[in-house]
Amino acid sequence: MKKIYFFTFCFLILMKVGNAQQTAVKTISVNVQQATIEQFVTEIEAKTGYHFYYEPALFDSLKVTVKLDNKPVNAVLDAALKNTVFRYAITAEGQVFLTKGREIQPSLAAGFFGIKQGPETVKNNVTTTVAEFTDQKEKIIPEATTENKLYEIGNKTNTIGTGNATLSGYVRDSKSGEAVIGGSIFVTNTKTGVATDQFGYFTISLPKGRQILSIRGLGMRDTRRQIVLYSDGKLIIEMKEQVTSLKEVKISAEKVANVRNVQLGVNRLDIKSIKQVPTVFGEADVLRVVLTLPGVQSVGEATTGFNVRGGSADQNLILMNDATIYNPSHFFGFFSSFNPDIVKDIELYKSSIPEKFGGRLSSVLDVTNREGNKKKFTGSAGIGLITSRLNVEGPIIKDKTSFSFGGRTTYSDWLLKLLPEAYKHSQASFYDLNLDISHQINEKNNIYVTTYLSKDKFKLNSDTSYGYSNRNANIKWKHNFNDKLFSVIGAGVDRYQYDIASYDNPVNAYKLNFDINQTNFKADFTYYLNRKNTIDFGLSSIFYKLHPGNFQPNNPKSLVAPDVIPAQQALESALYLGDKYDFTEDFSVSGGIRYSIYNFLGPQLVYNYAPNLPKTTSNLLDSTNYSSGKFIKTYSGPEIRLSARYQLGDNTSLKGGYNTLRQYIHLLSNTTAIAPTDVWQLSDPNIKPQYGDQVSLGLYHNMKANTIETSVEIYYKRLRDYLDYRSGANLVLNHHIENDVLGTEGKAYGIEFLLKKTTGKANGWISYTYSRTFLRQTNPNEGELINGGAYYPANFDKPHDFNFIGNYRFSHRFSVSLNLTYSTGRPITLPVAKYEYGGSERVYYSDRNQYRIPDYFRSDFSMNIEGNHKVHQLTHNSFTIGVYNLTGRQNAYSTYFTEQGGVISGYKLSIFARPIPFINYNIRF
Repeated sequence: MKKIYFFTFCFLILMKVGNAQQTAVKTISVNVQQATIEQFVTEIEAKTGYHFYYEPALFDSLKVTVKLDNKPVNAVLDAALKNTVFRYAITAEGQVFLTKGREIQPSLAAGFFGIKQGPETVKNNVTTTVAEFTDQKEKIIPEATTENKLYEIGNKTNTIGTGNATLSGYVRDSKSGEAVIGGSIFVTNTKTGVATDQFGYFTISLPKGRQILSIRGLGMRDTRRQIVLYSDGKLIIEMKEQVTSLKEVKISAEKVANVRNVQLGVNRLDIKSIKQVPTVFGEADVLRVVLTLPGVQSVGEATTGFNVRGGSADQNLILMNDATIYNPSHFFGFFSSFNPDIVKDIELYKSSIPEKFGGRLSSVLDVTNREGNKKKFTGSAGIGLITSRLNVEGPIIKDKTSFSFGGRTTYSDWLLKLLPEAYKHSQASFYDLNLDISHQINEKNNIYVTTYLSKDKFKLNSDTSYGYSNRNANIKWKHNFNDKLFSVIGAGVDRYQYDIASYDNPVNAYKLNFDINQTNFKADFTYYLNRKNTIDFGLSSIFYKLHPGNFQPNNPKSLVAPDVIPAQQALESALYLGDKYDFTEDFSVSGGIRYSIYNFLGPQLVYNYAPNLPKTTSNLLDSTNYSSGKFIKTYSGPEIRLSARYQLGDNTSLKGGYNTLRQYIHLLSNTTAIAPTDVWQLSDPNIKPQYGDQVSLGLYHNMKANTIETSVEIYYKRLRDYLDYRSGANLVLNHHIENDVLGTEGKAYGIEFLLKKTTGKANGWISYTYSRTFLRQTNPNEGELINGGAYYPANFDKPHDFNFIGNYRFSHRFSVSLNLTYSTGRPITLPVAKYEYGGSERVYYSDRNQYRIPDYFRSDFSMNIEGNHKVHQLTHNSFTIGVYNLTGRQNAYSTYFTEQGGVISGYKLSIFARPIPFINYNIRF
């Protein structure tokens, strides 16, 4: 529902209006008792498609009681406003203007404004803006800034022709000039629509003539634009940010996108939603909020690795402005790598993964950063218990080039000194830096540059220090060939490195390094064939270079022996083609194919083992030494992407999907969560790539005029050649890593429920997931079978997962948030008996993952206190105060066992065993 201030009504008399009593022909039934103006208007809008404009403050005292059956809208309004000072006017286009104490005249005297005023023309009582031509015959793209103008698109003619024309352009934030990503543009009273891409660009084919566009964007105020489409043309649409009011708090726009989009298994959140969820130490955290979505889990407290629909942590492709992030965590996993003041929004693909993405089996987390304000310099800063952050953005060349810079750092040592004696001498620090630059060369060409740098360093009451870092840089060029075809071509470098060092004892001082480097290139094209057909195609290539381990002395006096694992190199390439086709307004299909090719490259020494026998040193035959650049092993295959949507009604749809994926890089870890000591391994002649396919089905339904979204999705997934480990496997500095890994097959299935309320004082979402993930080893050639070849739960198998996110706004300046989380404990393998063998006592373990740690439950609470909302104020400040783990539950992160005096005792390790209060001070300027 659109709301504008009364002062803008001076523009409304420029609208083409007719007599309300003559044009309102739709009939509806209404039965409300003491309804507020918002409730009353929302019901009428939902039943008629009419659109209301009014100033809410003028109608606070109005309570509507009316009961009518099959009456025109004007009759309903007459009854509702009878004996009051309120008036209304209805246009021929179904726009209703409510006023207090005065009326809007439905017509003007002929020639009142004259014929033409600059680029604006008044004709038939409607203000229009026409795209003029310069001397160079270059068309000026009109900027559609208000709802009350009629924008003429294309080459104007005396009569409007038949057929369709293409409308393209950008949707931008009117305040900052930034792109509105994922905004939806629908033609009023039809089901024709399109979504903007990551640059805010859209293209849509419409019948020539007059159209009313309905535009929605995540975190933006819904708006409309009136156009007359003569021929192909462009339009820039400016939207205003959604202003929080007592009666409306939006955490999601695109009210019907979840129903109308063909994709399923997709979740999208903007940074405003993320910042409302309480997290540890009060720092807004992208990945913590992702974990509250259905189908997404973690293995325990203080981990930012996540598992999606039965997949392991390494099966998620994490992108930040197309840069690959291998370790998305800071500070022992307490914080994610994404600066909340830089992030604009996130999109998580769990099922309908677009053809342009590949290389991982489970999901794609696509994080988009802010481009930077193109109109003026702004910034924000925050101070918390252990972190501080600063963000500055603004124009380099106004309306053309902008930058966004952000940084975070920590000062946590004071907190570590409060820990028990065993950890008092621990140290920890991290920082991250983001710099994004966007530049518009001309109407058809844009350049985007993204850089990211992060570094962590810590030690836990010992002389051993740990460190890891991410370094990413990429550049993208967006080119519009014409209104129907555009491309995005990009290249970048990504580097992830970790090191472990010991230096206090010179004799034993050492340093262990690992790094993964990749250089990537991609070219994506989108061709808008017609209003029913959109084609995506492109190619990509990634060159990997890994150093799996480099162990060196860290002091001239050190006696440690150097040990170096040879570097690994590979090339992963892909071609893709996808097509979205609307058979009817109710039935749409999106299908595509991605063909990936992987080449393991020399130089490399490859070990050859006896066929049909376990890969062990005893079965090693010989080795082959390959020269640099030699194609050692090639894997390839097609990846299918298919999804379909059938509209069961205006607010209900049924969707289905199927996809196959291949993964050529593996994470080798002794833990179930991402850790700084993890080793990545490329597929080679002895380690096959992973393969998975998934089928899913979903039902989506919106209620209460699209203010409540519900969905149910079920899925079944198969896995092949997923790596598990032999008992007692050694993963660090292992020259024969193929001896300690096992190829397994698996299955995962589940059902996900989501209920989301998007408006009102109280809003939030509830998610519940039931899921299972099982693995088994069935190849006797790999040695002794795990659990005798039977299925066993994966380390991250957690059947039940429940999340509640609730927000309540008491006033413009004060709101509270509550977060509840429950999940089943993850599987573990326990010692179940002792026995004597060879004169010594030994432990007998259960079958793999036969037992579980205790279930997990946590509640968090926060209060958000904002300063005044004066517009002309240098700075705006706010406080976030709350408690993490409100009930002080001692959730188990892991379990371990020790033997003392012949007695084996089990222990439970808890990260946050008591309530953690936090406070953050935030400032914007």
